[in-house]
Amino acid sequence: MLSKEKEFYSDSVKLIVGIDEAGRGPLAGPVFAAAVVFDPSYQNEDINDSKKLTEKKREQLFLEIKEHALAYGIASMSADEIDEHNIYEATKLCMLKALQQIKIPYDLIITDCMPLKTKKPLISMVKGDAQCLNVAAASILAKVSRDHYMEELDKQYPQYGFAKHKGYGTKMHLAAIAQYGPLEHIHRKSFSPIASYFSEQLKLF
Repeated sequence: MLSKEKEFYSDSVKLIVGIDEAGRGPLAGPVFAAAVVFDPSYQNEDINDSKKLTEKKREQLFLEIKEHALAYGIASMSADEIDEHNIYEATKLCMLKALQQIKIPYDLIITDCMPLKTKKPLISMVKGDAQCLNVAAASILAKVSRDHYMEELDKQYPQYGFAKHKGYGTKMHLAAIAQYGPLEHIHRKSFSPIASYFSEQLKLF
C-alpha cells in the first residue's frame, strides 16, 4: 500500500494534496492533470501509479477515488496551449488549474517530480505516483480523464485511431498522419515530427 505521505502528517499538516499529470508525451491531444485530497485515514490497496494498472482497474478506481476523496480537481491544457507555452510550462499551468479546484483547506502539496509556485509548502517527489496514495490517485484521475477525451476524439476522427494509441507516436498514428495530415488544434505543432510536417506542408493547416 502506498503510504509515503504518512511521514508528513503532523499537528501542522492535516491534509495533503497529491498532484500528477497524464499526456506529456503524445503528439496529439491535451495534457491533463489532477489533484486529490484524501482523509489521512483513507486506505485503498488497489490505488497505484496509473501506469502499473490495467485499463479496467483504472476505470474502477476512477469512480472510487471520486467517491471517497475529500476533494479533487481535474484540468487540461489544449494542444494549442501546449504549443504556446511548451509542454513543461503547460503541464505546470495544468497542475495549478487542478489545484485551484480544491476548495477545502489543505496544508501540503506533493507532486510527481514537478516544482510549482504555490502558496502552501510543496514537495516535488521523484516517483511520487509510486509512493504516495494521493499522488497515485491523481495520476489515475488524470490518465482516465485523458483517455476518455481521446476516445471521444476518436469518434470525430476515426481514421486516426485515437482510441487505440491515445495520441502517442505509434506506427499506426504516424501512418495516419502521413496519409491524412495533422489536425488543426489537435496535433501539437511544437512536437517532432509534427513540427517538421507543419513547416514543410503549411497548406494542410
